Formats: sequence, structure tokens, C-alpha cells
Amino acid sequence: MTAGISQHKKTKIIGYWLLLGVAMIIIQTLIGGITRLSGSGLSITEWNVVTGTLPPLNRAQWIEQFDKYRETPQYRLLNADFTLNDFKFIFFWEWFHRLWARLIGVVFIIPFIYFWIKKYFTREMLLPFTIMFILGALQGAVGWIMVVSGLSGDAVYVRPTRLALHFVFAMVLCCYVLWFALKLLVNKNQQLASSSLKWLVVFILALLFVQLTYGALMAGHKAAPAAATWPTINGQWIPGNMLQSASGHPMLENVITVHFVHRGLAYLLALAVLLYSVLSLKISNTSAMYRKWRHVPLMLVIVQIALGILTVLSSVRVHANKWGWFETIAEMHQLVAMFLMIALVVQLYLLKFKKTLHA
Repeated sequence: MTAGISQHKKTKIIGYWLLLGVAMIIIQTLIGGITRLSGSGLSITEWNVVTGTLPPLNRAQWIEQFDKYRETPQYRLLNADFTLNDFKFIFFWEWFHRLWARLIGVVFIIPFIYFWIKKYFTREMLLPFTIMFILGALQGAVGWIMVVSGLSGDAVYVRPTRLALHFVFAMVLCCYVLWFALKLLVNKNQQLASSSLKWLVVFILALLFVQLTYGALMAGHKAAPAAATWPTINGQWIPGNMLQSASGHPMLENVITVHFVHRGLAYLLALAVLLYSVLSLKISNTSAMYRKWRHVPLMLVIVQIALGILTVLSSVRVHANKWGWFETIAEMHQLVAMFLMIALVVQLYLLKFKKTLHA
């Protein structure tokens, strides 16, 4: 009987439910990566929240959807040789991406209603839940705005800046849900008072979000093959013409500039995480949870840089509409980036500012 469950246990249940949401957001982002790498994002030209749940169920419905796709610039300018089977492949990934988004909504809304009826929530939880649902709805809206950007004019892919916005919004939502879960699951006695370390993690996380933005711009511009060399960028440490762009701001539209910034931020992140690891090891009076997690960011950032280098070097083997080593490594690169973000959010939560005594 739920009436016999203590509020402490109810709070823990809500926390684990939120962690399930974090895992589903990570999976959704990975599916989005597959959708992007396979060129599937523009295969569904409409946003039907209810009727779009089911895929085409017969040949007539498939032909109808294919005809709509054939009206898009991507088909006319890039995939004019597509057969119906080719279309079915890219349709599946975009449909699955949207289906998983709907599933996330169901996993959040149905338990939320149950917990509300059974009085699991405290007054302090209402505002965080309101913000969480607003962020989720906003993410769906940004996703559709992104898709629309590739359905008109001469666009064969979605706009890279809108792809970056969609990705960053997903990461903000993921971090917010994770932070909410940590507040419900982690005892305050696991926290370590260190203002200097906390500020350093704040700086690293801010840096990481800029890096994630540039990673999404790399993906949106399909920039990796433009400089498939390392450690230099096409033989140059500082490429020329980085401040030039045919359209838009060069920091966002010039693929070599995006390369340069993305790589530079990776090195800066690695140094910052290394500094954090060294400083954290100097503190002996820590909780068991902090000791367990403080090594994780450095390990992940090393793996992440290695995967980034492999992603760039393997991009010479890219073949349109074919999945290969480049696509596999790029997905791993994205996954480890999200793990690094999660590890840093945990670090940030486990650290707290020292209280200052005033005379």
C-alpha cells in the first residue's frame, strides 16, 4: 500500500524515475546522431504528433510518403537516384527518433500523473517539474524548427546552427533532469566544501557547452572531411582565411574555423580537467562518492580526444548513405562527450561553496 511508504522512499523512487529519463535522453540523442549521420533527418516532411506515431503500413502509404519526400530539395539535389527501399531506410531512423521522443513523453507524463495522485511530490518539487516540462516542450519545438530549415530553398540538410541549438537544448534538459535527480538521491553529507574546485568545475562545464556547440556545428557542416588531418589542419597549425565566410558569421559558417575552434577547445578542456584532477587529489578529507567520481572526468576526456582524432582521420572514408567506421567512431565520440558532461555535473553537485564567516 502506497499509504505506508515514507516520504523518504517516495523521494528516492522519483529520483530513480528521473535517472531513467536521463538515460532515455542520452539514447534519444544517440538516435539523433544516427539520424544525422545517415542523412535521414528530412525524410518525414510533416509533424503529426498523433497520426505520425505509426509508420506507413502498406505500399500505398509508403508511396505517399515517398512522393512528399521527392518534393524536398534534398531529394532533388542529392538523392534523386533513391529507390523506395532507400527511402524506407532513412524514413525508419527519423521515425524512430520521433517515436523515442514520444516514448520519453509517455515515461514522464504517466508516472507524473500517478505520483501526483498518490501524493509523492512535495511542494519544493513543483517548480523544478514545471521547468522540466517547459524545457521538454521547447526541445520538441526547436527540433521541428530545425527540420523545417532543410525543407525549402536549396538546402539539402538542416541548418548547422539550428542543429547545434537542438543538440545543446537536449543537453541542457539532460543536465537539469540529472541535477534534479541528484538533489533527491544524494545525501548532503556526500558533498565536499571547496569553493575553488567548484568554480573550476563551473568553468569546465561552461567550456564544455561551447565545445558541444562546436561539435554540433562540425556535424551540421559535415566538416570532418574538410580537414582530415591531425595534429595540423591540412598542414597548417593556424589556417588562413578563417575569418572569411560566403554567408553568415565565419565563427559559425566557415568549416575550417569551426575545425580550429573545436580542436583548440578540446586541448583547453583537457588541460582544465587535468588541473582539476590534480587539485582534487590533494584533498584527503572527502566523501566516498566524491573519491569514486573525481577521477572520471580525466579518464573520459582522454578517451574523448582519442575518439575525436580518430573521427577526423577516418572521415576520408566517408561514403554517402553508407554506414562505416567514420560514422561508428563519430557516434562513440558523441556518447563519450555526453558521459563527460554527466560526470562533470555530478562533480559540480558533489562540491559546494565554503561558508564564509562574517564578523
